[in-house]
Amino acid sequence: MNFKFYARGHPAVSSTHPTTLELTRDTDLGKNGDCIVAAGCSVGLVDLPEPMKNALSSGACRARLTLTVGIHQFVVEGRGAHGLTLSHPSDIVVRKSGFISDRTLMVHADRAAADIPRSFVELLQDPNRKVLVELVTEI
Repeated sequence: MNFKFYARGHPAVSSTHPTTLELTRDTDLGKNGDCIVAAGCSVGLVDLPEPMKNALSSGACRARLTLTVGIHQFVVEGRGAHGLTLSHPSDIVVRKSGFISDRTLMVHADRAAADIPRSFVELLQDPNRKVLVELVTEI
């Protein structure tokens, strides 16, 4: 399954968190959100298509999230998990750990915010940059 949506860059993006990566619908970010990599998302977890939610709430699901800005891309891969509710209205969080909350999209990810190359982070700090987000799930 494949689902695409958009977000924007933001000057407060620091992308230094070692274990999580977050996208948010919020457009007003503070300095404490070191895992946030894009703002102003057009969707929250609650808006994902039901078939995708069903796949992600399975322990057998593999997931790939790709961020694209212009010709530059960053890809993170992880897994779905039993217990994912995918119900948060504004936040989408990718986790290296197995922690589950209503904000969790995938767990046991291979990368987090701190793994994004600094040159890509500079693009994500530009509020005029549109970020294409693509989520692919496979069972």
